[in-house]
Amino acid sequence: MGSSRKSSGRKSSSRKRPAGEDRGGSGKGSDVDPVAEPDPHEAARSIVLRQLSMAPRSRHQLLTKLRERGISDQVAEEILDRYEEVQLIDDAEFARMWVRSRAATRSLARSAIKRELADKGITGELAEDALAQRSDEDEHSAAVDLVRRKLRPLADPADRAAREKQTRRLVAMLARKGYSPSLAFSIVREELDGLEELDGLD
Repeated sequence: MGSSRKSSGRKSSSRKRPAGEDRGGSGKGSDVDPVAEPDPHEAARSIVLRQLSMAPRSRHQLLTKLRERGISDQVAEEILDRYEEVQLIDDAEFARMWVRSRAATRSLARSAIKRELADKGITGELAEDALAQRSDEDEHSAAVDLVRRKLRPLADPADRAAREKQTRRLVAMLARKGYSPSLAFSIVREELDGLEELDGLD
């Protein structure tokens, strides 16, 4: 008939993809801001302050904790030096406090406290100055109090085996707290003798 059918002529529309984006939409080629690495100095400061907020710490204890958390020795030493400058870390004061606390709460002898201080990195003059707070008289008095609290009256004061058993028990208790064997035996004998004298008066 001469009439021609017009084509619809619709053009397929296509969305322009950003450069680097593949058809799967993964966007591997897109620019992404890298995640900033944490500042090791800030991390170290945070660790130290958290530790000090829980309880007093020696420099050695804090250095050990920083190493456990992956902080390099260089960064750790810089932070610890700074905190010593502002007296947030003070090993001399820490040692004095530790001696007073352990003597008061655990009745420990100086030798036992000295070992504990060494475990915390405090030795030499710092340790000796702190331990000087405790005199021989203080130590003797503390040992006597310990024995008196643990002393049990003997059912039969003439029972030598029972006395020896109690002597060994009390001397071992004092030894665990750092008292010398000579001091321990002397005090235990005196207290047992005094107990027997009281029993003889009844």
